[in-house]
Amino acid sequence: MPALAADPVLLSLFSNRFMAVAESMGRSLQQTSISTNIKERLDFSCAIFAADGSLIANAPHLPVHLGSMSFAVKYQADHLHELGQGSFKRGDVVLANHPSAGGSHLPDMTCITPVFAPDRDEIIFFTASRGHHADIGGILPGSMPPNSTNIFEEGAQIRSFKIVSEGVYDRDGLVRVLVDEPSKYAGCSGTRCFRDVESDLKAQIAANHKGIQLLNDLVEEWSLETVQTYMTHIRENAELSVRNLLRRVAAIQNATELHAFDYMDDGSPIELHITIDPQTGSAVFDFDGTGPEVCANHNCPTSVAYSAIIYALRCMVSEDIPLNQGCLAPIDVRIPQGSLLSPSDTAAVVGGNVLTSQRITDVVFRAFEAAAASQGDCNNLTFGTGGNDETGRLIEGFGYYETIAGGSGAGPSWHGTSGVHTHMTNTRITDPEIFERRYPVYLRQFGLRSGSGGRGHFVGGDGVIRDIEFLEPRMQVSILSERRVHRPYGLQGGEPGSNGVNLWIKQRREEDGDLLEPDRDGHLPPRVINLGGKATAQFGMHDRIVVYTPGGGGFGTPGHQEARASPRPTPLPYRGSVVDWQSRQVSA
Repeated sequence: MPALAADPVLLSLFSNRFMAVAESMGRSLQQTSISTNIKERLDFSCAIFAADGSLIANAPHLPVHLGSMSFAVKYQADHLHELGQGSFKRGDVVLANHPSAGGSHLPDMTCITPVFAPDRDEIIFFTASRGHHADIGGILPGSMPPNSTNIFEEGAQIRSFKIVSEGVYDRDGLVRVLVDEPSKYAGCSGTRCFRDVESDLKAQIAANHKGIQLLNDLVEEWSLETVQTYMTHIRENAELSVRNLLRRVAAIQNATELHAFDYMDDGSPIELHITIDPQTGSAVFDFDGTGPEVCANHNCPTSVAYSAIIYALRCMVSEDIPLNQGCLAPIDVRIPQGSLLSPSDTAAVVGGNVLTSQRITDVVFRAFEAAAASQGDCNNLTFGTGGNDETGRLIEGFGYYETIAGGSGAGPSWHGTSGVHTHMTNTRITDPEIFERRYPVYLRQFGLRSGSGGRGHFVGGDGVIRDIEFLEPRMQVSILSERRVHRPYGLQGGEPGSNGVNLWIKQRREEDGDLLEPDRDGHLPPRVINLGGKATAQFGMHDRIVVYTPGGGGFGTPGHQEARASPRPTPLPYRGSVVDWQSRQVSA
């Protein structure tokens, strides 16, 4: 039965049903994928969209994906024909990852599937899934090069490609866009492990199909008119909640103009001016004063900047609403063309998605004085082998990618949390057992970095220490990180959190020109090299990378510190490899 007026009970019911569809898509994707990155780390997102491409509902996956995916869906809906892909037909699936087509960075590949009305050729919804693929080519294994200066160095670029056309899977076309095209650029390779990427893309396609089945069931149960009506009501409810938030902030702070800024480690400023209209509950978010595009890779696609804004607003809303397009309806976002947040089509962006997005979030929360800064980073670590040799022949290898947790910022009534992913990312770390079994590594240490959170009435969360030893020679290792120079800020007198450090513990080798003189105890101590925030190097056998991640900022003047709900955990004694320990138990 049509329900044209909003019923509160049905509003809650449909809100949860839509979210359940996205969650079911996510479970399907996790269960059918094969890569560590998607299956174990959960670096993916699923969502459903209206026919115009606006976000309706999502599962609680990655905020940096969810806010920007609507740009990708809208781009395909508006430009598919002019991109030479014809029009959407039943059974089509479009693959895209380019930032100008609503992508975040190239490893995040989005599969978009139209949902047609049962009785006519009219698109009524879209389902979409976005997954981070551990290697899609480029100059380095892992496709997260810390030294890239243009987008061609970061891997395969796909504005629009029908990976499935009217139910027919195009494998040859996929080989072309993932293997052949990226390797045409000097020094670049195609994907180093096509099988893994292909398998995970098939899992994304299956997840989209799962969403279509569940949406069709919903339409059959309630009618298309009712379902679409409540999609509109849900967006309007989110819009109303954000308008109420803005009115409340203007009243509490007795101000209609807010301002904040922060810096990337290279000195690039991100500046935000917010002007609130308390009558309408609307606001202008103006990033005038933000630095220009950089000759580095932390340029941030505009769609990702919107992701940070919609996420921050959703966090500050007191009502339990799904993150959807309605959250942005009261907001007029103004970003200077050619700035760090609106770079050119060929700008390198791999770090903008994982680094600059975090700084935008910090700046928004700072303007509202909502919370001290979190670690402000994803601590992106990649390593692997393979690529094109001197003759241009592709040598298959592998790429591994992970993001490493840190401390979250304290707030007006809470301590920060230690050892967690914050804000724009929501992934896991690979389990030690799986990590050591699948890759030639030895996890020497992984624990909290005690005391790295900023002091205050409420204390910032601690970062972590992650120490990895490599068990194969000639391993290309890369680190892409921030907050190695500028510390995560505190608020209301709270102290900043500790900045991060990346160390290369390098074994001395005669072939590297190292002096092989033992110390007084007869030992040959390794070299300890500070890699800085962004670096890549070829590690040798038994070389280690040790990552110290930042802590969160404190809130309130230090002095009488608010008691924590529980004391800081006692560090576990060093016990060596989890896999070695398990093997010894089995053999015993």
